[in-house]
Amino acid sequence: MSNLFEDLETGPDAPETIYAVVECLKGERNKYEYDKDLPGVVLDRVLHSNVHYPSDYGFIPQTWYDDDDPLDVLVLVEDQTFPGCVIEARPVALMKMDDDGEQDDKVIAVPIEDPRYDHIEDLDDVPDHLRAEIDEFFETYKNLEAGKEVETLGWEDKTAAIDAIEHSQELYDEKF
Repeated sequence: MSNLFEDLETGPDAPETIYAVVECLKGERNKYEYDKDLPGVVLDRVLHSNVHYPSDYGFIPQTWYDDDDPLDVLVLVEDQTFPGCVIEARPVALMKMDDDGEQDDKVIAVPIEDPRYDHIEDLDDVPDHLRAEIDEFFETYKNLEAGKEVETLGWEDKTAAIDAIEHSQELYDEKF
């Protein structure tokens, strides 16, 4: 069985075009995680707060980030896909975040194969209200979990997203 974390490359033209491995689905409360040791997608928990993911959410393969996990990615989609789906995507922004004292930034990307997102090239193209929804989700999704503190730290442009991907590729190469 193929391991989507180790065997799948970061993207066909990384860091400008990446693969996003979907774990959590737009509109749902289930927190799935890819377990590279199985390999497969497992239910980690159900979100304690009454919120749902604002987009499909997962990780970029062959990356490692400052929080000792693969680099997170939100892929803006009209309709959810499924856990384990691989989406060829284009990074357009970076949301900075602190999760319990660890840097846990999120790459924002759009699917290459959906013409609805062809016009989204950079942070300024992501609608303000959608950015506010994503911020609100990450500010509140752990509120009812004891001892968990999350703080969103603002938005950065496509260049910052590319830099974060390159940084995560370097950390992956050092660790693995």
